Amino acid sequence: MGQGLVQGVRAQARSVVDLPRILHVDSGRSWRGGQRQVFLLATGLRDLGYRTLVVAPTGSPLIRHAEHAGLPTYRLTLRGEWDIRSARELRAVTREWDAGVVHAHDARTHSIARLALLGKRKTRLVVTRRVAFPPKQVRLKYRYGVDAFIAISQAVKTAMVNAGVPADRIEVVYSGVPSPQVKRPRHWRRERGWPPSAVICGIVGAMTQEKGLDMVAGIARRLPGEVFRRTRLVLLGGKGKGGTTVSGVEGFDAGFVEEIHDAMAGLDVLWHPARSEGLGTSVIDAMALGVPPIAFAVGGLPELIEDGKSGLLVPAGDVAGSFGAFAGCFRTTRVSTRSLSTMMGAPMAPARHWIRTLR
Repeated sequence: MGQGLVQGVRAQARSVVDLPRILHVDSGRSWRGGQRQVFLLATGLRDLGYRTLVVAPTGSPLIRHAEHAGLPTYRLTLRGEWDIRSARELRAVTREWDAGVVHAHDARTHSIARLALLGKRKTRLVVTRRVAFPPKQVRLKYRYGVDAFIAISQAVKTAMVNAGVPADRIEVVYSGVPSPQVKRPRHWRRERGWPPSAVICGIVGAMTQEKGLDMVAGIARRLPGEVFRRTRLVLLGGKGKGGTTVSGVEGFDAGFVEEIHDAMAGLDVLWHPARSEGLGTSVIDAMALGVPPIAFAVGGLPELIEDGKSGLLVPAGDVAGSFGAFAGCFRTTRVSTRSLSTMMGAPMAPARHWIRTLR
């Protein structure tokens, strides 16, 4: 074996040894965009040769997905934001795992990880922030004890800086999604017995107040006659209630759907009426699938959507503007249910910038 080859093998072995072990900790008990990003990051790092451990509450979907993917996991209760018992347990896990980096993915685990790593200078703490409103307890949580912050959009970083977090400690790292794999697109018209002329509008995500589900009712009430008659709503997220109506607009509440790309591929338009949004990975998914979004221009959404090219942006909270943008799709053509796509050209092209295939 030649000298150069020996040195190359040694260098490769040393690089593997030098890779830090990374402990990801998340307190979410449901499967939302944040938990999906933790899973994608952990599996992506694993595939690059890093040793990763996922720490999350017992019974959480994140634990289930991680174990199914062959990732090591640890179940931690994570009761409250300053849960000393959980902090002690996390400290012990960090020591046992010999973690070089602890990555906290939400506000609760940020606090617990701060407590757990007191005095442990060799273990780095990284915190990701995914929401676009100002953080609390800045002096206590954001000035000291954290080696780096990750903001998922410029909007999130701006909110942090305005609250007093030093800008030079924040890196903007946009969320990525794998290229969508559609096996069997859902044919919502056929499944629900809706007419061929129906326009299928989807709302994807947790059905919570900040996601603006109640705004949909206000938009629906303002739809003019023809638009109102042709519109159908599909809700993808939450518990699911089956057949439903929103201010007289017929719809279907499918709840959480495991094969989300198949479900979204059957939509004509994505409605995203969120009042606040760090970035919006469901919007990235939609654009990648060729489904144009209509959204309020809040948080990181203007960083995703090129208004009039890859979707439509409406001023924050402008219900009249939102229904006007949607109704405009129908005026473009009275026949095609893909009128928004036709009006905007090729919505896929701008979306490719946001798609990251994790290998």
